[in-house]
Amino acid sequence: MRTTFTLLLAAVAAAVTAAPAAAERPRDQDRAFQATREGRSMPLPMIERRVLPSMGGADYLGPEFNGRTYRLKFMRGGRVIWIDVDASTGRVVGRSGD
Repeated sequence: MRTTFTLLLAAVAAAVTAAPAAAERPRDQDRAFQATREGRSMPLPMIERRVLPSMGGADYLGPEFNGRTYRLKFMRGGRVIWIDVDASTGRVVGRSGD
């Protein structure tokens, strides 16, 4: 019984100490929100409205954000297509996978 309690206590302590490390790394959406709020980036929906119509029926799988560019991922005919968009201007700066 005492061993079980000690193991449980150790597991809780490990979980508590590991949580702040995971929380320190910002997620893409948090970085994108902050950049938009600071005026360094256009909102993602505005970027998507510019790019999606030009993708001719490709399935939109979602975005990534690295601080300066959005990378929009599409799938068409079993091929992945990446569209890189300047976050501040909304201009397409790269395309791969076509």
